[in-house]
Amino acid sequence: MKYIYQNKGWPSFTWDKDLIGGKLVKVNKAAGILEGRLIAIGFDARQQAVVETLTHDIVASSEIENVVLNSDQVRSSVARRMGVRVTNETEPSHYVEGVVEMMLDAVTGYDRPLTDERLYGWHNCLFPTGRSGMQVINVGRYRVDAMNVESGALGREKIHYHAPEADQVPAEMMRFLTWFNSDTTPKDYVKSAIAHFWFVSIHPFDDGNGRISRAIADMALSQADSSTMRYFSMSRQINKEKRHYNRILEQRQKGGLDITEWIAWYLDCMMRAIKEAEMMLSSILNKAVFWQQHASVVMTDRQKSTLNLWLDGYIGKLTVKNWAKQNDISVDTAARDIKDLLDKGVLTDPGTKLRNVAYGIVISSEITIWPGADES
Repeated sequence: MKYIYQNKGWPSFTWDKDLIGGKLVKVNKAAGILEGRLIAIGFDARQQAVVETLTHDIVASSEIENVVLNSDQVRSSVARRMGVRVTNETEPSHYVEGVVEMMLDAVTGYDRPLTDERLYGWHNCLFPTGRSGMQVINVGRYRVDAMNVESGALGREKIHYHAPEADQVPAEMMRFLTWFNSDTTPKDYVKSAIAHFWFVSIHPFDDGNGRISRAIADMALSQADSSTMRYFSMSRQINKEKRHYNRILEQRQKGGLDITEWIAWYLDCMMRAIKEAEMMLSSILNKAVFWQQHASVVMTDRQKSTLNLWLDGYIGKLTVKNWAKQNDISVDTAARDIKDLLDKGVLTDPGTKLRNVAYGIVISSEITIWPGADES
């Protein structure tokens, strides 16, 4: 069996320029529309969106490798480093801090060269104890042993891919890094797809190659956008499509140098990630629009904080009883709070005569949300 790096001409990848070019135009347009929606909502809301996106990206990239991270810890670490306040702040573990440091270095330092030393630092962040599980590994340097990508129980392993031999890794990485850092390499989303595929095909480390390849891919996305602001998560979408992701990687790593299928899938996956981001960010967008629309409305601090609770995604219905419970106040006081907001057009009622009325939040003249509407 011939692996891709054994082909004559490696790593001169080829692809269908017309097919990929058409997909790239569509992805660029979708990403531009998403960014345009976010630019309109102000800097603070955009920062919150970035915190959520990076949190999803970091958690999902680890989950692809069956490593589970605490989302609240990741979010708190990302937010603190970005100077953003979040609800449910949680003290992150040393390990989580390291993983977050790696990702933020990739995204915020997209304009700095990618070097061996920088990759060694990322690897140290992933394996601060020098172990992968119970196994001692080479940390902060390239592997010195053979590398198989395997699955299955001990003694019944299935080899999916055999990476280049260890003595070839330094030369392979030099070639990869020269390409990645070259001013002649187009800084577009196709570069992200190629970088991801190329790095993971070299598999230069004992472990952590998948996570580092996705960090490199995110770095290339930031280069393409000339921005540290990430609004969609490729790793989250890849995690949803993990079987297809692993299958297409294996297929292309055993084929010729034409990687059209991989790039096409990657760009299609990116389009789905952007659409997912639009839904995920709708609550952030709604919150920003709400406060823009109601900026001149006089409210108490309690009213503001309680409205933010629902705008941030609290799943309960907005009722007098729930309002009273969240603020540890009497039902009568809660009712007065809500009546005041109804009179000011901040809340609306469904026009029913039910005893425990669930109110809607008026985002704008076109949009009203009904918290807890899906509750049974």
